[in-house]
Amino acid sequence: MDPLRLYLLGGLLLHKLVWEVLKRRGRNSGRFFRTTTPLARAAKLVKIGILAGILVQTLVADVLPILAEPAWLRRIGAALFTVGLGVAIGARVQLGDNWSDIEAGVVQPAHRLVTVGIYRWVRHPIYAGDLVLLAGLELALNSWLVLLVPALAVVVYRQTLKEEQALAASLPGYADYCRRTRRFVPFLF
Repeated sequence: MDPLRLYLLGGLLLHKLVWEVLKRRGRNSGRFFRTTTPLARAAKLVKIGILAGILVQTLVADVLPILAEPAWLRRIGAALFTVGLGVAIGARVQLGDNWSDIEAGVVQPAHRLVTVGIYRWVRHPIYAGDLVLLAGLELALNSWLVLLVPALAVVVYRQTLKEEQALAASLPGYADYCRRTRRFVPFLF
């Protein structure tokens, strides 16, 4: 296997490892992360399917290649992947026990507003980092599947709107925090 694919695979495994370790260390870890509704279970299955597909794609030859000579595209993709991975992992660590699985989508009584680190500038850096990571991964793999990332971004955007409503209703100061910060990109969006 070529070094780039090993790097991408290692980054994906590191991402998953950080999530699993922090999830299990978090308060209420047994009850907190259990999926309860049929829609949440379906969302979890879709997420697992996407992750499995990405893993397989990382291990096999180019899927739907963009360029015959993709060296520069792979470099750009690897750089984006690295930035996205760093942002997502850094944000997850900074969020600590205030994190909730996307399928659960609930605000726990113990959750507190986090406004330090990257959260000083962006409300959803994990989502933003993951989207950049995925775009970078697909470019590094020279794949037209990169065109699916904007569609996923629409789904993520809709999820953030729901989350923000729940957070504004539950966390003191969240509405003010939304006025001071951007959703995904500092100073822009």
